[in-house]
Amino acid sequence: MSTATIEAYLDEARLVESLVGSGLSESAARAQAAQFARGATALLDDGLPRDAEAIGVFVPGRIEVLGKHTDYCGGHSLVAAAQRGICFLAVRRDDAVIRAIAPDLDDKCEFALAENVEPTVGHWSNYPMTLARRVSRNFPGQLRGAHIAYCGDLPPDSGMSSSSAVLIGMFMVISQINDLESRSEYSENITDRRSLAAYLGSVENGSDFGSLTGLSGVGTRGGSEDHTAILNAQPGWLGRYSYFPVTLHENLHLSDEYVFVLGCSGVSAPKTGSAREKYNRMSRRAQTVLEIWRQDTGRDDPHLAAVIESAPDATKRLADMLADGSGDLTEEELVTRCDQFIVENFQIMPAACAALVQGDMESFGVFVDKSQELADTKLGSQVPQTVFLAGSARELGAAAASSFGAGFGGAVWALVRKDQADDFTAKWSARYANAFPEENKSSNFFATTPGPAAFFVQEA
Repeated sequence: MSTATIEAYLDEARLVESLVGSGLSESAARAQAAQFARGATALLDDGLPRDAEAIGVFVPGRIEVLGKHTDYCGGHSLVAAAQRGICFLAVRRDDAVIRAIAPDLDDKCEFALAENVEPTVGHWSNYPMTLARRVSRNFPGQLRGAHIAYCGDLPPDSGMSSSSAVLIGMFMVISQINDLESRSEYSENITDRRSLAAYLGSVENGSDFGSLTGLSGVGTRGGSEDHTAILNAQPGWLGRYSYFPVTLHENLHLSDEYVFVLGCSGVSAPKTGSAREKYNRMSRRAQTVLEIWRQDTGRDDPHLAAVIESAPDATKRLADMLADGSGDLTEEELVTRCDQFIVENFQIMPAACAALVQGDMESFGVFVDKSQELADTKLGSQVPQTVFLAGSARELGAAAASSFGAGFGGAVWALVRKDQADDFTAKWSARYANAFPEENKSSNFFATTPGPAAFFVQEA
């Protein structure tokens, strides 16, 4: 990591060279250089001098290829990073204040880097303020704040983890400014980027992480899949991870013949308000299944994956235990949630990964279709727009297509041949515009290859 002046981030040619060296394609590097220039302009407009030393961070959005709502159940997911993301430009302050500027929202906020900060749920500052509280608790003592501008080309509320990207980028800045890695609290709990992903997942959901005690999170009860993908991705590769702890099982190379085309539906999928409640209910369904098992068996299995693996007849025994439901959760809700996890994690995931390794794209597409069907019929996380996007992508010749993210809106990925991507994107977006003209006004279609993990800009 190196610093440069704010003015240096206005030098497009030099910045593009640096970004390409960090793993972005040339076209993506040019797009991100423009975002860094916007951030630099925002800092200058906010009164900072052109020669102020600045830290640059690029944080990508993530693509969940397979593993819908499996991470917090102890399951596996197959993930990659996009070549779109959020660019952070930060200048160190001498006080413990964070001043955050969001040009994309034409808004800014200022708050203390302190444990007693009260985040505003439903506002974009919720994630930065939640992070500030947790860092202040876990790394006590004098901390220095930052003057930060961040903006990007990642569609917001699209299921690409823009909120987690903001939290990660903010942490990277604060950690660098305060040299948190040199502190014992850090080294005793965070040893690599996988454990960092798990820690930042705990910041979001409010749980403890090792000796780093929890504090109320952002309001969602998810896992660390998003953080793992964003912090550990490799250009051209898909990573299969499990969680508790975060473990890399294999990297799968995506053939250079294929690219992801992403169709962002325009149906906002923020983890706030009613969407948050739907998301949390899905998580609670899985947690309730686990609690029923523990109560009936006296075992202390840590997650649903461990339950299924505990004995050959565990699945059948578990189904019998769910017959009466629990509280406001019906038997059907519990059984379908359990069924989806078992099929997605123990059947679809290994078979689809094997097909991808073998280059059997036809079989891979069939397995992904099954995953998409379960998301609709068992999870109940789909909306008509994402169902249409996945189905129409397959009709147009995509090798595979699936919605991803929390659900209840968001985006769909389609895997298509690189030489057909432009034609496919035009036809796919046209079909969607005809079927959903209102949502299409906010839709976004673009192609991307798997990109690099979050990184500090070098030699800007």
